[in-house]
Amino acid sequence: MPFGDFVNVIPPIGFLAVHLVLFGAGTYFAWRSFGVGASTLGWAFSLFALAEISYMTYHLNWTVILFAHTLSEVLNLIAFSLVFVAASRTILARSTGTARA
Repeated sequence: MPFGDFVNVIPPIGFLAVHLVLFGAGTYFAWRSFGVGASTLGWAFSLFALAEISYMTYHLNWTVILFAHTLSEVLNLIAFSLVFVAASRTILARSTGTARA
């Protein structure tokens, strides 16, 4: 038996629940980020939420796993890059004494 095979006995609703919670977290943090003017972080969390929707399409049998997973990973890579950009801007703004978000 391959490692992790036990996951195959978890019903799809369990995975949907996890992705729904993560989608909710992503949309909440996007909403909060846009609300305080941190648009780069807002877009990052929005892309994360879209990645969660993409994952859910597989568990709803709308797409195949390779398509959903690849699309989600690309969205997460862009989101992570935007988080890095936002963090870098914050650090640079503190070191130069300018206010950038």
